[in-house]
Amino acid sequence: MSLRTPLGQARGLGSAKDGTEHWWLQRVTAVALVPLVLVLLYYMIRLLGADHAHVVASLGHPVAAGFLVLLFIAAFLHLKLGLQVVIEDYVHGAASKLTLLLANTFGCWILALIGILAVLKLAFGG
Repeated sequence: MSLRTPLGQARGLGSAKDGTEHWWLQRVTAVALVPLVLVLLYYMIRLLGADHAHVVASLGHPVAAGFLVLLFIAAFLHLKLGLQVVIEDYVHGAASKLTLLLANTFGCWILALIGILAVLKLAFGG
């Protein structure tokens, strides 16, 4: 039998704030993705059957490029957060978990960067 209080037993087990921030960030990115995906669908429907030059000109417009950059950031951040939860919950080996978490983080950011650079190339005509 321990004489320590429940608070004393819980100290040192980590902060409860990190999980709350993670949960909120995942919800915020999910809500942000709704209008961003709707804008993407609008552009996709509007550009159906258009030639390459028209598509490049439309997606290179600053407003469209801005929405696409925001979409890449929100989508890959949301993906990273969701995969992180799955990895933390279902991968039990410490080395495997660490490897997958690092691959998840770097993979998502690299893919987001590739998408953003592609949009910027369209926007600046390079």
